[in-house]
Amino acid sequence: MTHNSHVAKTATVKNLFDSSLAGATKQRILKLRHDSQRQWGQMTVAQTFVHCTSGLEMAMGVINPKRAPFPATVLGLLIKPLVFGNDKPMRRNSPSSPELFSADPATCDFERERGNLLLAIDRFVHEGAACCSRHPHPFFGPLKPQQWAILMYKHIDHHLRQFGV
Repeated sequence: MTHNSHVAKTATVKNLFDSSLAGATKQRILKLRHDSQRQWGQMTVAQTFVHCTSGLEMAMGVINPKRAPFPATVLGLLIKPLVFGNDKPMRRNSPSSPELFSADPATCDFERERGNLLLAIDRFVHEGAACCSRHPHPFFGPLKPQQWAILMYKHIDHHLRQFGV
């Protein structure tokens, strides 16, 4: 495989910079109800909204989680091409940075958290590559804006599938 064919392949992977895909993602978010049942995991829908918003904030450099410890960082570098080179969804119970799990279910308001997530998606799509963090991802290390956009779509899609939408 030549370098150019790899670049072309990466360019076709679903990503959150695609405004029509972002719109479809937002429609899926709007289908969720406060009592939507999860198919795996522990978070409520409102906590999941906060978690996904935190993921976008990480991608935009608002929060900068610390790097995962060795050997996770090495594993991240090894699987990075596999994650960013295709549309394969994230696995159930995939690990995530502890800094992205701050929401107390008692203080999460469903509508407020959903609104915050929708606004974060809009900001990410509108600002595009210019808003992407230069801080390394905790597991994958340095990411290019296109990689952040792929990861943000995969992450939100993962949690929407968790609740059946």
